[in-house]
Parts: sequence; C-alpha cells; structure tokens
Amino acid sequence: MSHGGGRAPEAAIRARESRVVDGRDVTPAVGTRGEAGGWRRAINGARVGGFKPRFEDGRWSFLYRRDTRYAADAPDGQVAAAARRMRGGEDLPPEVRGPVIRPNVWTWEVPVYFWFGGIASGAAFAALGCEAVADERSARLARFVAVGAAGCGGPLLIMDLGRPERFLHMFRIFKTRSPMSTGAWCLMAFSNCGGAAVLADLLGWRRPRRALTAATAGFGTYLGSYTGVLLASTAVPSWNRSRGFLGPLFICTAAASGAAATRLAVSATGAPRDHPTRDGLAALESVAMAAELALSLVNERRLGIARRALEEGRPGRLLPLARALTVAGLALRGVARRGPRPLDQVPSVAFLAAALAYRLGWVAVGRTSALDHEAVAALARDSEQAL
Repeated sequence: MSHGGGRAPEAAIRARESRVVDGRDVTPAVGTRGEAGGWRRAINGARVGGFKPRFEDGRWSFLYRRDTRYAADAPDGQVAAAARRMRGGEDLPPEVRGPVIRPNVWTWEVPVYFWFGGIASGAAFAALGCEAVADERSARLARFVAVGAAGCGGPLLIMDLGRPERFLHMFRIFKTRSPMSTGAWCLMAFSNCGGAAVLADLLGWRRPRRALTAATAGFGTYLGSYTGVLLASTAVPSWNRSRGFLGPLFICTAAASGAAATRLAVSATGAPRDHPTRDGLAALESVAMAAELALSLVNERRLGIARRALEEGRPGRLLPLARALTVAGLALRGVARRGPRPLDQVPSVAFLAAALAYRLGWVAVGRTSALDHEAVAALARDSEQAL
C-alpha cells in the first residue's frame, strides 16, 4: 500500500516529523514495516539517563508521591526544568489572564442558613450540658432554640435553590464524599431528633428525652462544622488554603452563638442573674469566641497571596466588623456582671452579631478570591508541586 504520494508510511512520518532539539535528533524511530526499529547510542557504552536496575527507577514516576524519594533524588532540577519546558517555556507568563474559575453565585440566604445552623448546633450542645447538670428548665428552652433555628434552614435552602423540588431532589441519593449531600441529610436527622426530643419532653418521657437530646447534639457537631468543610472543598484559593481551619472556626462560632441564643432565652424567661446556667453559658460563649479569634489570626497569617481577598470589598468590611464585635463582647463580659441588668445581655448579642458577620464575610470571600486570578494560579502551582 502506498502512502503520501507513493512513499511508505514510515518514510512519510520521518519526513513530516524530522527535527533536531537541543542538538539531538528526535526524529521518530519508526523503523521499516515488518522489522524492528533500529537505534544506536549517541556515545558508545553510555548509560540511559535516570535508569536504575531492578526497577528502582519506578520512584521517578509521577504516579508516586511522598512514599518515594522522587523530589530528593531529582538530579540538578532536571525534572522541574522539563516540566517548565512542557508548559511552554522556562519563564512563567508575566500576567495571569482570567477568569480561571467561576465565582459562587450565592445570595444572602446561604450565609444566613449557615448562621441558623450554627445556632441550632450550639443550642443542642447547651441542651445536653443542661441535661447533664439536671437543669431541665434550661434544657427545655435550649431544645426549643435548637429546633426553631434548624427549622429556618429548610426554607432558606429552598429560597436559595429557587424551586422546592430541587431541595427534595437532594434526598434522592446520599453521597458520602459530598459535604452538601451529607449536610442536607444531617439537617434532616438533626431536625427530626430535635423535634422528637421536644415531644418526649412534653410527654414526660425522661429516658427517651435524654437519649434524643444526646443524639441531637451528636448530629449538631457535624451540622455546625460541615459548612466550613463545604467551602474548603472548593478550588477558591482563600477557602481551599483554609481547609484545616474553616471547620473548627465554624464550630467555635456555632457553639458561641447557640450558647448566646440560649442564654438570652433563659434570661428572658425570668432566670435570676446569679443563675449557674447563665454563668456557664456565658463562659461557653467567651471561650468559644476567644478560640475563634485566635484561630482566625493564625489562619490569616498563613494564607499568603490568598489573604488579599479577606482585605478587599465586602469581606474587608465584614470580617473586621466581626472581629471588633468579638473583642467588644469579650471585653464587656467582665464588666457586664457588675453593671445594670440590660448590660448583662450585650455580650451575648454581640457574639450573635459577630457569628453572623463572620459567615457573611467568609461567604463573600469566595467571590473576591475566585476573581483573584493570581491567587488561583498560585494555588494550582502549589498543588502541582505537592504531587
């Protein structure tokens, strides 16, 4: 069979792809039909570069990661240099042109849902603590707060999705590797257990009430933190680089906001100022928000270029506001106990407002960070070097 104007296929391939790179002839060794391809060494007796006997060169494969000596044994940066050449040159492009990834299109319903979910999980913790110290009245109020806050989650998600059936479609399957899927199922389990605990309390069933209160708090542990995990599982630089911190940050503000809402409810229903539950909830608020403040400062110091998104636009206004409210609440906590009765509630209100501002700010960070094309490119390069 003829090919390429009467020439054999291998001759046509050699003519088409014949070239010299860096002084080396890299023309394909296609050989002759029916025969093995011929080759010869550039230098007689030379060894193949990078070859190791007994398959020891397997550690050079990109398929292997930290369980090999790939990075340490790369001779003189040859592997990195080859990778740069394959990307189109020794130097990186001077300007990153976007958009590289799509920013999120979430509206206010999503961060407010995060906030109510945090209040619900924190109130569930408070209910379990009140049960442990036999304060049934405060535990009852905490359960009502938890169920009421969780009840706001479904409508907010439906408002964000646009159509009710989209919310129902989330329960057709259960994806263990999807924070959104597991979070929706956790919200349903939390609401059902919390509602059943309220019903058991109204019916006077003590043992089922205690068991259901503990189960609700267990689901609340995930409900309060999964929203941070959901953000961190994306390619948005500020969220992705905070993947080790967003879950703990969200659970801290959840515990504080739930304790604050429960404390306000306990105070509004006539509990005396020196009530031990009020003091315990106040301590929980302060410890949780102080931990959140410390974690935020540590996280922001390690974000690198991705930190810019926290300092610009809406995040640059909301996150400092949340930090200021947190500091003000912590400072007022000691003064409030000795001041007028209304002043005693100000730190709890400040912590609730701070938790809302934190969630609004962190959700707003997503859009600002996704549009920071240099940060997106830096994240991709760091991920590539980690392989």
